[in-house]
Amino acid sequence: MTAATFPSARPAAIPFGAAVRVWLRIALLSFGGPAGQIAVMHRILVEEQRWIGEHRFLHALNYCMILPGPEAQQLATYIGWLMHRTWGGIIAGVLFVLPGVVSIMALSWIYVLYGRVGVVEGLFFGLKAAVLAVVLQAVTRIGKRALKNSVMRALALAAFVLIFVFGVPFPAIVLGAGLIGWLGARSGNTAFKAGGGHGSAGGAIVDDADTVLGEELPAHSRPTRTETLRTALLWLALWLLPVAALLLMLGPNDIFSRIATFFSGLAMVTFGGAYAVLAYVAQQAVESYHWLTAREMLDGLGMAETTPGPLVMVLQFVAFLGAYRDPGMLNPLVAGTLGGLLATWVTFVPCFLWIFLGAPFIERLRGNAALAGALSAITAAVVGVVLNLAIWFAVHTLFRQTFDVTTGPFDVTLPVPTSVDPWALALSVAAIVAMFRFNAGVMVTLASAAAAGIALHLAGFVG
Repeated sequence: MTAATFPSARPAAIPFGAAVRVWLRIALLSFGGPAGQIAVMHRILVEEQRWIGEHRFLHALNYCMILPGPEAQQLATYIGWLMHRTWGGIIAGVLFVLPGVVSIMALSWIYVLYGRVGVVEGLFFGLKAAVLAVVLQAVTRIGKRALKNSVMRALALAAFVLIFVFGVPFPAIVLGAGLIGWLGARSGNTAFKAGGGHGSAGGAIVDDADTVLGEELPAHSRPTRTETLRTALLWLALWLLPVAALLLMLGPNDIFSRIATFFSGLAMVTFGGAYAVLAYVAQQAVESYHWLTAREMLDGLGMAETTPGPLVMVLQFVAFLGAYRDPGMLNPLVAGTLGGLLATWVTFVPCFLWIFLGAPFIERLRGNAALAGALSAITAAVVGVVLNLAIWFAVHTLFRQTFDVTTGPFDVTLPVPTSVDPWALALSVAAIVAMFRFNAGVMVTLASAAAAGIALHLAGFVG
């Protein structure tokens, strides 16, 4: 295929209806976390449809990875915007999230109504054990692409020590890494050359010139100041006016006000993708707000891993439980549903703001070395943060008891060795072997572990 195949090479070359069908297909196939979701988008949009080329895809991904929030959903919004302006971005972003919203809400209802039923408990016991293997796979996938030299490995190690041993807030780690990468790239240090983040799924490189969009900047990537201001005000209003209304009507201590403010704040500071977000949520929602327990957090992640959509949809489950347990005058199920939808709204509306406001400028920065250096350093730091998350999951999955060590600058949660759960350990080891030794897929591994958990319950070993 050559550039002459598409002589006009404009976003309008793809009919809007056809684009909607493609985005719906991507949404229904978006299992397995951000790495798998990005690989699906790359295969369909770059290799099959040839909407955009390899370098443009990675440039968009690089921008999304340095944003707070779920990079896969933001990447879909970015490419949708590139192809069909604002409405293209809205359709792509909403469709990417919609299957997860419906699935997690249905599972949340099942969880609170039937979660104490033995078979359901057995199912989630198996899922929690397998989630550890999934997170470890995320560490290795990102690490293989990000830790190309000793500088990147040192950044990952430093990030792990800072968050695991000293309890340094995740946003501070990421911002510090980004500054180091930016300065390193500006100085000409080749160690900070970007490697593409999660990257592509492999195969022959599709050149930008041989795609529908081509190499040139689309007209809507050159907005006027008035258009930029209008975009900022619109999406800020959609995001923050509901938060302000809840604070004024219900007060700051109401559960819905807390959900709105907490997840709005989360939307601004959770850099590095879904797994990094979960590390921060576990630190706050579990340990500070006590909306749910660590084991329930693992159950929620198991739900998100086995349903289409971003893994960050687990935040809907977190808010659902928080509102369900503090419903006020509402029916608990109604409160939980509203709380979950509220968290989803304030989590994803800012994603559209970051894309529609920033993408026009980022498109004009393709090839900027300093931006690429910041990305490389942030991605390396995220490897250390996700490793911390894997250990957090292991401690709370494999052991029945933990204790905190808080002395001076040290802030570490450790397991009680004698409280190890042998069946959880056996299932986790089996899941790790399946994924790393036999290359079993995420869905196969999770389904097998869930079935094993049910079997262990029926046999009387767990539950």
